[in-house]
Amino acid sequence: MERKEIESAVEAILFASGEPVRLQRLCGVLELARPAVERALKDLEDHYAFDQRGIRLVQMEDSWQLCSAPEFADIVHRTLEVRKPAKLSQPALEALTIIAYNQPTTRANVDQIRGVDSSYTMSLLLNRELIEECGRLQVPGRPLLYRTTKQFLRAFHLKSLDDLPELTEPSEAEDPLEPETDGQMRLGENGEVMASEESGEAE
Repeated sequence: MERKEIESAVEAILFASGEPVRLQRLCGVLELARPAVERALKDLEDHYAFDQRGIRLVQMEDSWQLCSAPEFADIVHRTLEVRKPAKLSQPALEALTIIAYNQPTTRANVDQIRGVDSSYTMSLLLNRELIEECGRLQVPGRPLLYRTTKQFLRAFHLKSLDDLPELTEPSEAEDPLEPETDGQMRLGENGEVMASEESGEAE
C-alpha cells in the first residue's frame, strides 16, 4: 500500500469505529508493520492539527481515536442536544488523583489517604468510566485494585500516564492538568495527594 493509501485506510477504520482502536489491531487488519502504521497516524495527527480542522486524532497509550476538536465542544453539545456533564466534586477529584498517582491501588488506600470513606466517590468514578477494576491485591481479604481508564486519559487530554504533571509542594508553582479542567494536583501537608479547590473536571 502507498503511504497516502495507508493514511486513508487508517482514517476510514477510525472514523467507522467511533471508539479507540489499538495500534496492534490496525497493523493486523492492514497487514502492515508497526512503523508504517505509526507514521500514517502521526501524519494524520499533524494534518488535522495544522489545518485546524474540526476533527482531531487523539492517542491514548497504544490506542488511537478520531474525535471533535476541543474548541468546538460547546457547538457539538448544542447541536446534538447533549447535556454538558456536571463537574466532579472536590472529593471525587481527590480520589481520582490518588488513584492516578498510585495505581493500581485499593479503596482502603484511598480511604486512608483521604481520611474518610470513599465508597460513594469510587462508585461515581466507576460509573463515569474514569477508573476500573484491575484485579485483586494478594493479601488476606484480596481487596479489589483500581486504575484509571482510557476515558481518564481522554478527559484530561493525556497520551499516557507518563504525561501526568509532577506533584509539587503547595508552596511551589503548580502545573495545571489541561485542558478539560483548570484543576491542579499537589501534595498536601502530610504528603497525601490532593486536588486544588479550583479543580473542575467533567464527570
